[in-house]
Amino acid sequence: MKLSIGVSTMKRYAAAQVRTSRPAQAEQSNVARELVHPVDRHVGQQIRIRRMQSNVSLGDLGAGIGVSLQQVQKYESGKNRVSASMLYELANCLKIPVSRFFEGLPDPETTQGQQIITEIDEKIAYISTAEGRRLIDDVLLLSPRVRSRVVALVSSIVEEEMEEQKPVGSSAGS
Repeated sequence: MKLSIGVSTMKRYAAAQVRTSRPAQAEQSNVARELVHPVDRHVGQQIRIRRMQSNVSLGDLGAGIGVSLQQVQKYESGKNRVSASMLYELANCLKIPVSRFFEGLPDPETTQGQQIITEIDEKIAYISTAEGRRLIDDVLLLSPRVRSRVVALVSSIVEEEMEEQKPVGSSAGS
């Protein structure tokens, strides 16, 4: 007796295999989405900063590179990785060199790379806020002499804050 399997039976079998394997794939992709690589986050933040510096809206940038504004938001948050060709398009649209997106990243061979990336990300996150942009804009309006006095004043305030946060009984001389 010869067993004959038709094409429709094979298609049903293949569809059943796909249905049973999808939950595992979906679970893996959910985990992958939650873990944003620090470099992807950094590049995304750089895209946002450069877009804002250029006074380009999300929609205009999306139109300029052929994607939706939601996709640009995903690039900026680091949720979606940006391909090399898309980085090229972004740089072209923003009229900056591609290397600008990687400025501030530490040398991959440094042992403190992850810590440095985190510190850079915190600084970029602050600069990306309205308060941070206002601070930078206002400081840049000052003369270089006044600017350095402002930096000295802020450094002095930070030193006082650090001293106040030290536990009682500890001193620099002991």
